[in-house]
Parts: sequence; structure tokens; C-alpha cells
Amino acid sequence: MSDFDRNVATARGGYAGQAAAIDAGLRAHMIRVYNYMATAVGLTGVVAWFTFNAATTTNAAGGLSLTPFGQTIYGGPLMIVMLLATLGLVFFISFRIDKLQFTTAFALFMVYAGLLGVTLSAVFLTYTGASITRVFFISAASFGALSLYGYTTQRDLSAFGSFMIMGLFGIILASLVNIWLGSTAVTFAISVIGVLVFAGLTAWDTQKIKEMYDVNDDGTVSGRKAVMGALSLYLDFINMFMMLLRLFGDRR
Repeated sequence: MSDFDRNVATARGGYAGQAAAIDAGLRAHMIRVYNYMATAVGLTGVVAWFTFNAATTTNAAGGLSLTPFGQTIYGGPLMIVMLLATLGLVFFISFRIDKLQFTTAFALFMVYAGLLGVTLSAVFLTYTGASITRVFFISAASFGALSLYGYTTQRDLSAFGSFMIMGLFGIILASLVNIWLGSTAVTFAISVIGVLVFAGLTAWDTQKIKEMYDVNDDGTVSGRKAVMGALSLYLDFINMFMMLLRLFGDRR
């Protein structure tokens, strides 16, 4: 007992306590990120469903017809305006996040999710409700597994993530070119590659969110990081869902 070093024991106990505090804080931070992301996904789905129901009606033949509201949303330039608005909003949040208060950043994130729900309501015109539901659960299960891998892996995914970013730019360029080509083969290839790209981005973004956590962050900084993390994962999930829907969705 005379060889017992109280200073060493205290130091070890302090390190263990600090590690436990960081682990608990990180866990709480990740749960916060996933809660924000899930809230945004839920809001997008609810807005999309109510927009679709307000925009369509069942005709005498049992098919869908557009209401005056639907003609305004889907038949005019308003859809393009909303697409540009959502694109501008997500860039604004991303580039101004360090200047925004947490409540402002979170509110803008929810506005973005709601606007995107209006634009994504058009998928109900193209695909059956049953196939949309099926693909959604497939996407959710895939996202969960990939995000868990990104959180638990000890492998550095930075190089892999950079490669996925290059793939993302390739998808964007190919999609723009295909607007004029209108090739179904190119659309299929974009969808397949897109699933792989957003699957990789899901794991990489999760690892980045984990590494960005700092136990010394104050409430404002940690809130901003949670919003940006949730936005990144939200975009990964929505895009992966859309790519899978193109591949496996049943058209009306």
C-alpha cells in the first residue's frame, strides 16, 4: 500500500471522467442532430402529402386531375421559382451559418424542408403511394446502416468522401446534359451512381459530424453544428431516396 501513488490514481480517474463526459456529450450531440434531421424529413413528407392532396382530385375515370391550385403549382413557372428558392436557401444557410443565431438557423432549415416538401409533392403524380412508402423505408434502413458505419468505423473516410464529392459534381453535370438528351439509359445510370454516391456521403458526413464535436463549444456553436450536421444528413437521405425511387418506384 505504501507504493500507491495518489496523484497517478487521481489523474487516471480524471482522464476517465473526462472521457466519459465527452462520450456522453457526443452521444447527446448526435441524438440532437438525428432529431433535427428526422423532424425535417417528417415536415417534408407532411407538406408534400398535403400539397399533393390540395393539388389533385379524382376524375370520373378514376384518374388524377389537377385542381386550379395544382395547375398553378405544377403547370406554371412557380415550381421553377421554388426550386431556385430552395437552392438559394440551402446555400445561404451553409455559407452564413457562422453568423446566424441557432434559432434563426433552425427556423431557416425548417423553412427549407417545408419548401422542398412542396416541390417533392410532384413525385406522387408519377409514382404510386405504395411504392413511395416502400422505397422510403428501404432508404431509411440503408441510411441508418450507413450512418452507423460512419459513426463507429475507425477508418478515416476523408479521401473516400472527396471522391464522393467528385462523383456528386459528375451527377449534377450529367443531369444537366440529360435535360436536353432525355435519355432513359443516362437517367438509369445517374440513378445507380447517385445511390452509391449518397450512400458514401452519408457515412462520410456522419464521421465529419462526429469529429466536429467539441466538448468546449458553447450553446450557440453546438447548436449551429447540430443544424449543419442535420442539414447534411437530410440532403443525403432525400437524394438517396429520390435515386432509389427512380430505380424501384412503380409509376402510375
